[in-house]
Amino acid sequence: MAKKKKHEKEPNHERWLVSYADFITLLFAVFVTLYAMGQSDKKKVEEVMRSMQESFGFTTTHSAPKPAVIDSSDLRILPSIAPDLTNKGKSQGGMAKGKARAEEKDFRSIKTAIEAFLIKQGAQEKVSVGITRRGLVVSLKEAGFFDSGSAIVKESAYPLLAKVAESLSGYSNALRVEGHTDTIPISSPQFPSNWELSTTRATNIVHYLTRSYDFEPGLVSAAGFGEYRPIADNATADGRAKNRRVDIVLLSGEGEKAEPEKMP
Repeated sequence: MAKKKKHEKEPNHERWLVSYADFITLLFAVFVTLYAMGQSDKKKVEEVMRSMQESFGFTTTHSAPKPAVIDSSDLRILPSIAPDLTNKGKSQGGMAKGKARAEEKDFRSIKTAIEAFLIKQGAQEKVSVGITRRGLVVSLKEAGFFDSGSAIVKESAYPLLAKVAESLSGYSNALRVEGHTDTIPISSPQFPSNWELSTTRATNIVHYLTRSYDFEPGLVSAAGFGEYRPIADNATADGRAKNRRVDIVLLSGEGEKAEPEKMP
């Protein structure tokens, strides 16, 4: 008896639809992804970027660092100042590298910038700026930066001091900080005379500059002249107020010649 012929399946001519459907699904996923990326929350992205910048020590803020709690047992010791690492990056070994030297035109530009800031802040009576043969002189008045008989910088003075520091820190010139007083004597456990008061004020400013900004410590010096280098008549109250100051001097080439030579 002959075997019954087995029925053969007809070829499937629609198998291409499976691959086509997979392709359409994949293409749809790609467009959904692109759309999602285009609709990202920009505010959240900015917050993430700002957080990353702060984590690595970069930000656009210019607020001045605040001093830490002061140990009242010895007022001559500089209060700890948190370094302003948010907008300054100190390089180790030779921080002045890559900086330009400030010349006469730079002194004029710095002077204009600081004076504009003072006008904006209404602080013209607290800081004065001048240019001499020694260089650019930024004079910090006692009334704006120190309490009478104290060498501790007022917390309210840090925004002004920060602006001055930022204006000067981009140059490789030597910097000299000089404390001055009037002729009224002082005698306290912390400051036996005006020598100690003027010197400590200058030293505290130096510590602030070198700890919080990109100043080369080897190019910065502090000096205290007491009442012996007045700029006004100590016979009047106004003259005495002008004499009580700390001068920050960005030295010119001529001014640097008078400084002690740095050892190699």
